[in-house]
Amino acid sequence: MKQFKADLHIHTTLSPCGSLDMSPKNIIAAALKAGLDMIAITDHNSTKQVQVIKELGQSKGIEVIGGAEINSSEEVHCLTLFETGEVLQEFQEYLDRHLVPVKNDPAYFGYQVVVNANDEIIEEEDRLLISTLDVGVVEIEQAVHKMGGLFIPAHIDRPFNGIISQLGFVPYELKADAYGLTRHADLVKWQNDKRVPENAVFLRNSDAHRPRAIGRAFSIFEMNDATFSEMRKTLIGENGRKIILPG
Repeated sequence: MKQFKADLHIHTTLSPCGSLDMSPKNIIAAALKAGLDMIAITDHNSTKQVQVIKELGQSKGIEVIGGAEINSSEEVHCLTLFETGEVLQEFQEYLDRHLVPVKNDPAYFGYQVVVNANDEIIEEEDRLLISTLDVGVVEIEQAVHKMGGLFIPAHIDRPFNGIISQLGFVPYELKADAYGLTRHADLVKWQNDKRVPENAVFLRNSDAHRPRAIGRAFSIFEMNDATFSEMRKTLIGENGRKIILPG
């Protein structure tokens, strides 16, 4: 088996809180500089910027996983990751149905633009993407798994928008594939935290909103190849695959 360095929580120009420097070319350049083998594009409640970054990543030898960072009705942020473009489009339709319709104010929240491989704006999203969905975290998790995706509560150590800060515990019926930690989180503390399921799998991700933050936090996947299917197997420790967290 080989070791692959992965950062699975990265925003783009499409997220209102993301820098306009987070274009496809800049993201891939920063990922290469950070020595990453795998990244995930996870804008707030949208998947529209994934495909062009995926194609650019393939040309540079970086595996790009598509997904989104959803905001549930309880304001819990969770990463959702999918294997194929077809399923990603299905999930986009799910997001379109459930995003609470609030109009974006770019002057206040930030611009939400989709750009092409040449950094040219091809679409501006009018709906505020940091709004909540009109469904709860458990229902979203079930929908994601029904589509064959992965579901990862994000930055659970943060005092806002994490599943612990918002709910106080992980609902017993929630079937998470892993739990996200920031680079500052104490791994041992969270491994022993009774609010999190026993034997939970943890990942460190950057939650990058600017190019310089990409790869600042990461996880090492020990597996056969840098693919979605191998990543899924590693999350359950199949046949000796494992995750190594720095720090």
